[in-house]
Amino acid sequence: MALMITDDCINCAVCEPECPNLAIYEGDEIFEIDPDRCTECVGHFSEPQCQLVCPVDCIPQDPKHVESEQDLQAKYEYLIGVAA
Repeated sequence: MALMITDDCINCAVCEPECPNLAIYEGDEIFEIDPDRCTECVGHFSEPQCQLVCPVDCIPQDPKHVESEQDLQAKYEYLIGVAA
């Protein structure tokens, strides 16, 4: 699954620089996560870095973007340009 940022976000911006895939960006009202770029840090780290630094715990998995570990790995490889 890709992650999402809920309305509990306080716009502290600590998550944005932690994302190795540049999936987190400043939205109209709160920070948002691009599900096409979010790999839950698969390929980079053992756990999502944004979740680790979020002071209000507002970054759950996005039920609208269900993906397996293999899907996330394939997305990671695509994003870094590994040939399939």
